[in-house]
Amino acid sequence: MNITEIRIKLMSDPNDRLQAFCSITFDYCFVIRDLKIIQGTKGPFVAMPSRKLTDRCPKCEMKNHLRAAYCNGCGTSLDSDRALDEDDGRAKLYADIAHPINSDCREMIQDQVVAAFEEEMVRAKEPGYTCRYDDYGEENYARLKETESNPDILPMSAHQPDEDSAQRRVDGAHEEKQDPHAGEQRRPQQEIFYDNEGDSFGAGVL
Repeated sequence: MNITEIRIKLMSDPNDRLQAFCSITFDYCFVIRDLKIIQGTKGPFVAMPSRKLTDRCPKCEMKNHLRAAYCNGCGTSLDSDRALDEDDGRAKLYADIAHPINSDCREMIQDQVVAAFEEEMVRAKEPGYTCRYDDYGEENYARLKETESNPDILPMSAHQPDEDSAQRRVDGAHEEKQDPHAGEQRRPQQEIFYDNEGDSFGAGVL
């Protein structure tokens, strides 16, 4: 089994321990994504894709990561030091999704990925450089709804009434009502006028 392609995505901060993400392809037919290249004390090393380990709340059975101090579902206070320890004494908080099972395969991945990472750093300094890593648009900004169907995202000036807009009128009762307590008739309610500004729920809230 051979690595036939490596794609690197460099991080924007060169001083961050996380230097890059990468994907590797085996024999032109199998891809593993989201490997991490991390700067260690002895140089960069490759971390395999992983997930956070979780357990369940004893009250509501909601899943929570092992460092959670409170349940995400019911808010119950949890022991944040409940993770099991690994052989080196550190808490085991993550589990690899995919990983090599022998040292030869691990060294092959490590050597080739680090070499591709160093080459990518050189190419990144060249004019017209483009990253080949597929991030599926995760770095893009979300698209807002059309302003016609979502007036809440309009600027404040769009909520102000036009000079020629008519005032909205709320008519009072059309007939007099008997006051059961006072034994006398109420006066007809006066007509109340509101302008358009602040007349609707949430008006003026950005």
